Amino acid sequence: MTDTLVRPDTAPATLDAADRAALGDSVRRLLADRCTEADVRRIMDNESGHDAALWRALVELGVVGLTVPEEHGGAGLGPVELELVMEEAGAALLPAPLISTAMASVLLDGERLAKIADGSTIAAVAFVGAYDWAGRSDVRVAGDRLTGTARFVPDAAIADLIVVAGEDGVFVVERCDVTITPLPVFDRTRRMADVAFHGPATRIGDSSCVPTARDIGIVALAGEQAGGARRMLERTVAYATERHQFGRAIGSFQAIKHMAADLLLESESATSAARDAARQLAEGSQTKDAAIALAAFACADAFVRVAKDGIQMHGGIAFTWTNPAHLYLRRARSGAQLLGDGNHWRERYIQALEAQA
Repeated sequence: MTDTLVRPDTAPATLDAADRAALGDSVRRLLADRCTEADVRRIMDNESGHDAALWRALVELGVVGLTVPEEHGGAGLGPVELELVMEEAGAALLPAPLISTAMASVLLDGERLAKIADGSTIAAVAFVGAYDWAGRSDVRVAGDRLTGTARFVPDAAIADLIVVAGEDGVFVVERCDVTITPLPVFDRTRRMADVAFHGPATRIGDSSCVPTARDIGIVALAGEQAGGARRMLERTVAYATERHQFGRAIGSFQAIKHMAADLLLESESATSAARDAARQLAEGSQTKDAAIALAAFACADAFVRVAKDGIQMHGGIAFTWTNPAHLYLRRARSGAQLLGDGNHWRERYIQALEAQA
């Protein structure tokens, strides 16, 4: 692969339209070559759920260090470009720790950031305390020591560093100083693990950057969901065009047309919500909290509906292991719980609107 990340000599907060298009095209072509359905199935069936060669290709393209500042070897770009890349990742069901990496890039410091950008370190992020909105963890801070367990931490099983983010600050713990227990998962393209802490931790900052890290994670996840919904809809429409019953393509039946129209609305709305949240976060808009909360539940709901109804439109074949439709449903269901469920984000959305009033 000879593509390199397209950016000006001094990277701005966001790229112009032409460079964004070039970035999206480069990522799309890489994933079409290195992350086919066969590749996804191969990776999700291996023990770690990770492909080091694919990760290295993403590093070389500049995707892994996309939001890492330039002085630490990254591209120095922002939420708008991250969301764009994650749309392509979601469409391809990329089994790689890009969301974890994006969040860690906000929380980590100098040398650790450089190692993230060059691919020599993978970091997983555990939100604890007041930022553990799913109530999964019981991690406690006592001076420079952490105790307790962070549960369902994405990508922890392949991480070199565990970043713990809570109201007491941001801590880094080496893999050798924790006990990691991989968990059985519904979506094998996104692995999770419990992380038990029982020793020293390095405090690297206060809690001021934790909300931004969570916002970056939501924008990345929303982009992934929008991209996944769009690709699932494309697959479903293609199947409805090719599949014939009673001498007609099933896509010509009125019921199928209506379902497809509804799913198009869901997909386009998800894309608009994800991109608007990314833009507002990049601009530091006063209404960004509402936009991010809206994207969090709207994109999750849209992806689940498109995947679920798409399976229904496929008929019985979609329930077979060899058909990829169920892979999109699994990714949709797992993402809907990854950084807080829909009820949590609806409540945050209402609170944000009330704060604006």
